[in-house]
Formats: sequence, C-alpha cells, structure tokens
Amino acid sequence: MVDVAVIDYGMGNLRSVEQALRKVAPDAEIKVTDDADTIAHAGRVVFPGQGAMPDCMRELDARGLRDVVLSAAGNKPFLGICIGLQMLFERSAEGGVAGLGILHGKVERFASNMHDAQGNKLKVPHMGWNQVHHVQHPLWEGIEQDARFYFVHSYYVQPQDASLVQATSKYPQSFVCAVAKNNLFAVQFHPEKSHTAGLKLLQNFVQWNP
Repeated sequence: MVDVAVIDYGMGNLRSVEQALRKVAPDAEIKVTDDADTIAHAGRVVFPGQGAMPDCMRELDARGLRDVVLSAAGNKPFLGICIGLQMLFERSAEGGVAGLGILHGKVERFASNMHDAQGNKLKVPHMGWNQVHHVQHPLWEGIEQDARFYFVHSYYVQPQDASLVQATSKYPQSFVCAVAKNNLFAVQFHPEKSHTAGLKLLQNFVQWNP
C-alpha cells in the first residue's frame, strides 16, 4: 500500500509536491499517480492543482478520477492544495464551472480595481508571500501565528459554513485560505513552495490521524 498518493490529473506542479513530501517523510512510500486503484488504497491523499478550474475539472473527469477523489475526501486524511482547494466547492466564477460539491460554498475572483493602504493598485493574480492567520488544528502544530506562505491565485473560496474556516489572509481584504472538515484539510497557498512553515504543515499532514 502506498503511504501518500499525490493525484496526477495533468494539472499541477506535482514533482515539487512529491519532493517536499519526501523531505518531511523520508521513510514513507510516496507516489504521484493517476491510477484510481492506487489512490483508493493509499493511506492518505494529496490533491494539488494549478491552472484554470474548468481545465482541472475536465481533466479530472477525462481520467476517470472524480469518484475516487470524492471517496478519498470522505474517508482518509486528504490534503487539497491551491485549485485542489477550490475544486472541493460547489461552483467557481472561473468559467462558471461546477466543482465537486464536497463543501458548500463558491469560488470568487479578486476584484480588478483593488488598492493597498497606500493607494497602490494591487495585481491579480495575487502572487507572493502573505501572512496566514490560523485557528487551532493539528496541521498548524508548530507553525507560528501569522507565518508567511507562498500564494499564486486569482480566485478565493467563500465557504457557506464559517466553521470550515481554518485560516485567513489579506489581499487587501481578508479572504479564506484554509478549510477543514473531519479528515479533509485544504489550503489556497502552496506549502511545497513555502519553506519551513510549508514543510512543517506537510509533515503534520503525514502524521495526522483524524
């Protein structure tokens, strides 16, 4: 049995995720895979993604992976990253596409006319290091409050249920950047690109027994 399956549906920087996991869990069997059976029998699952949500949903279905993702998200430690967070919700403003509907809520785009406190125009996509303000959860263990993580995104999630929210960041208004429900945890930022704090989160995930 694979310890950690990283789902490969053709959309994501999978090698950097794999390398980061190998660094924090050198004794674990980690496999980047598009095989539904391997994913179904893995001990835990990482669901990364980058690019446009309509493309991600199309590629997931083209590879016949929708059902195994839905199953894994319901019954084993599951970590969504970037688009892998957004796809868990019901609908995205990006292409007006339906997501997996695992979590209630929607995905919205940052406004095009945002400015910071000094009046400087903010770019979309939001790209770079931002502080993350989290609530208590095992995956934040050992990560200091307002630690900085690396983001690249134009869209953000709006959960219907406030109890799902595990962390927020600001650009320039507060937005949700991490959610959790039972065995599922998902983040908007890229832990694999977030140095010490990101590696700690991945290590916590590998050790997490919800």
